Amino acid sequence: MNLADSSTLRVAMITRGYQLVDDEKDADLIVLNTCSVRQKAEDRIRGRLGEIHSLKKRKPHVKIAVVGCMAQRLGNELIDQVPYVDYVLGTDRLFALPDVLEGNENTSSVMTAFGHENIDSIKPIRENEHSAFVTISRGCNNYCSYCIVPYVRGRERSHSREHIVEAVHRMNDEGVVEITLLGQNVNSYRYKQTDFPCLLQSIVRETDIRRIRFMTSHPKDLSEKLVDVMANEPRIMPHIHLPLQSGSDAVLQRMGRAYTYSHYRHVIDYIRRKLDYVVITTDLMVGFPGETLEDFEKTLEAVRDIRYDSAFMFRYSVRPGTKAAGYDDDVPEDEKIRRLNKLIELQQNISYERNQREVGRVCECVVEGYSRRSQELARGRTEGNKTVLFRTDEMVLGSVAPVQITAADAFTLRGEIMEANRS
Repeated sequence: MNLADSSTLRVAMITRGYQLVDDEKDADLIVLNTCSVRQKAEDRIRGRLGEIHSLKKRKPHVKIAVVGCMAQRLGNELIDQVPYVDYVLGTDRLFALPDVLEGNENTSSVMTAFGHENIDSIKPIRENEHSAFVTISRGCNNYCSYCIVPYVRGRERSHSREHIVEAVHRMNDEGVVEITLLGQNVNSYRYKQTDFPCLLQSIVRETDIRRIRFMTSHPKDLSEKLVDVMANEPRIMPHIHLPLQSGSDAVLQRMGRAYTYSHYRHVIDYIRRKLDYVVITTDLMVGFPGETLEDFEKTLEAVRDIRYDSAFMFRYSVRPGTKAAGYDDDVPEDEKIRRLNKLIELQQNISYERNQREVGRVCECVVEGYSRRSQELARGRTEGNKTVLFRTDEMVLGSVAPVQITAADAFTLRGEIMEANRS
């Protein structure tokens, strides 16, 4: 979501006459688009602000703008803490940055009020030549007890069906091969009579975009109707990111997740029954207030039972302003780390085993660039959103290459391109 917002803001700035520079040392304005989902994200921003402060001491005319979720959460408090920050714009106001810089009427250096965002005026911008993020909704209504997102992004608002379909059509005309539909909870998308499965069908029927992805899904809203649409539409990629968070019903209830493990398992079973091939990934949290060893073991058992392809795994950190911030953070930090390490080890072993099933398959991979470690290997993305490395004599970014998987570890696939069938 932040990448999509940053791309849109960048284009808005360029449209108003500002020029993007490659090195911050050449900049007159430095913009940090921020995240508040975990304390670590905010700590990294504070570290970057310290680095930029050194630059501003040498070049006092340089302006610093902090925008997005951390700006929304802290507002004027951020200026008090970091007085060399010039502008603080929250999630509903960040696209007003050009107006703020130019001193237009009804703008100020700190703006965090909700209700000023014309959602359909936010135009999706492609991230690169071959792929694009298309935000279909903003905000969240779920208010999970640990999560700051509803407080910093506001209530859920959906883009119109026409706005989204037009954006995808435009992306396709510009040469984009793959789009990812984004929302804090894409499954709860609704605009008038159009729900998320209907939106997907509209995109398939009314555009020629080759590959469609979406994230992130909420287990309470992922319907059988959505799975049925995926099963019938081969242009919707077979990857579902479905955060579990915990395998313990007691912990899920304290988290305010509005589902039980039994319900979640039923959703997984339906997905795997209806889709011949699917990659399922998740988010998992350990050390939530009140999590006992028995609760943690239930999470481990859930991971063994479901066998995710991969997972984002975290230890709980207190987010001021959330309901859980009032709970007793009673799992010691060293115990959180122990549990997290045990969970990571289990999931990495499962990821390795899951990736072995890919060996021998021919995957249709979007070519994304070179391997980060070697210019001799191209990097592609499979239908299931797995990274695959392969040799090729001619790398064409955005092309779709059939690649036969020859080897795999827990994180990456290796393959050989079948040049004769490349498109």
